[in-house]
Amino acid sequence: MGTMLDGLIETREAGGVWECEVSLLDFDLDKARDARECLFGYGGGLGVDRPLFDQRGWPEDSCQEVPKSLTDELNHSHSYATWAEIAAIDWDAPVSDRPHWCYVGEWRPGPDGELVLEDVVWRTDELLDAAEKLFGDGCYPHEWPPGGEVPLNGAVYRPVVLTAGIVVPPDDNKWAPVWASMRALAAEYGDENVRLVVWFG
Repeated sequence: MGTMLDGLIETREAGGVWECEVSLLDFDLDKARDARECLFGYGGGLGVDRPLFDQRGWPEDSCQEVPKSLTDELNHSHSYATWAEIAAIDWDAPVSDRPHWCYVGEWRPGPDGELVLEDVVWRTDELLDAAEKLFGDGCYPHEWPPGGEVPLNGAVYRPVVLTAGIVVPPDDNKWAPVWASMRALAAEYGDENVRLVVWFG
């Protein structure tokens, strides 16, 4: 089964009371393993060193729909972020201190012939075999020598250090509706008065 992401978006009403606006279950985020590690510091195997909103607990003034009790099975590892904080994310800032062991940047010639980053992809066995021919033992991307790159099938592959934008692109088809909902609410209530609260179970 695995751990599921749960949570809600709430707004601060007149008088300072927070009210639930929408459940995250409505967005069908499922387990969201990589995103939950990058955003909230829970689970995953990416090796993120600096999650953006790392298990902050639940806000003491959050709405009554937030489960303010901990269980091993259903309600644990709470965190939160206001729309003001999410809107200020630097999606290009590294969230790890070293290149990832399996993600690589795929660079291809652009219109002027210069290499441009086309995608960030999971390494393939073919790529590891090509790396081993170039570098010998230690063919995973984080083991390549400084400046190491592997040409393969018309592309050049280079190690990448993960950023929030790689793990959870702002226009990701899973998370973009969450951000759009918060943005719309912020237009009505203000950036500091819209908050995402999450937990896992």
